[in-house]
Amino acid sequence: MAVRRIVANIAAQDVSAARAFYGEIFGLDLLMDHGWIATYGAPSQMSVQISIASEGGSGTAVPDISIEVDDLVAVLERLEQRNIAIAYGPVDEPWGVRRFFVRDPFGKLINVLSHI
Repeated sequence: MAVRRIVANIAAQDVSAARAFYGEIFGLDLLMDHGWIATYGAPSQMSVQISIASEGGSGTAVPDISIEVDDLVAVLERLEQRNIAIAYGPVDEPWGVRRFFVRDPFGKLINVLSHI
């Protein structure tokens, strides 16, 4: 038996609000849209992971989702253009990542990171 995919499911009244955040800011493709559910993804193969944590590191809250990107500055610029507040960071963490936290349109705490 092999796990093929892990999907994060976020409850939302307005599913279309995800398009600007996950589609435009992170560049994820809309893979499926049934009106009541929209799934975003990337064409590249991603590793399957699930993290269990008692804190978010450096005394922060545990984020709901972590998104690793190849250009942290570009994501920060897109958020700034849309006046979306950063909840934490950006900061270089002692375990070798540069990261920041932001809330998505549904209130979920997103850890955006890049390895240093």
